[in-house]
Amino acid sequence: MESSATSVIVDALTRAIVEHRLRPGTKLAEQKLADHFGVSRTLVRQALFQLSQNRIIKLEPARGAFVAAPSADEARQVFAVRRMLETEMTRAFVREVTPARIRALREHVAQEKAAVDRDDVQDRNDLLGDFHVRMASLMGNEVLVQMLGDLVSRCALITLMYQSASAAQHSNEEHAEIIKALAARDEERAVWLMNEHLTHVEQALTFDRQVPSNDISMALS
Repeated sequence: MESSATSVIVDALTRAIVEHRLRPGTKLAEQKLADHFGVSRTLVRQALFQLSQNRIIKLEPARGAFVAAPSADEARQVFAVRRMLETEMTRAFVREVTPARIRALREHVAQEKAAVDRDDVQDRNDLLGDFHVRMASLMGNEVLVQMLGDLVSRCALITLMYQSASAAQHSNEEHAEIIKALAARDEERAVWLMNEHLTHVEQALTFDRQVPSNDISMALS
């Protein structure tokens, strides 16, 4: 029962943040949230901790919880590092490609498409990011998995807050094209597609979107 109540709070806050009903930097007061959801502050605290693990909110000692506020500069830096890392990962993947690895990636992309089609913002965001980590995982390189996982995690909130539904669909289609090049062992095309894909994701982020409220009750109503 407690875990389902926590999930309701996590889902409601995630949606309010993603749909730009809560401003980045908004303070999330525990008592106000407890009153709104009719639960204890302990359950609210659990939900806030879970959201902090996903980098959706920031917990600051002695200050409380705040909606995370990723900047355009941070996004550009993260994507620059990802392009460097994933270009070489793609080259290595082509050289070590197997039918089983291609099959695993195709299954992943099918899950992405299903999430995009049902307009599940959180799910599609997780799956689109995980595609890149999945490539590293299939190669068996745990150091790369960890490094890329951290970078994708830093991108997750950025894309969650600033990526449109049409851009998410485009990402899914680009993943499918990357797989075709990998399956054909076309190293140069695969690298070019990966580079273009990451550039497109970055360029499609709309940092100038207006956020109408920083009032918790209004944003969650």
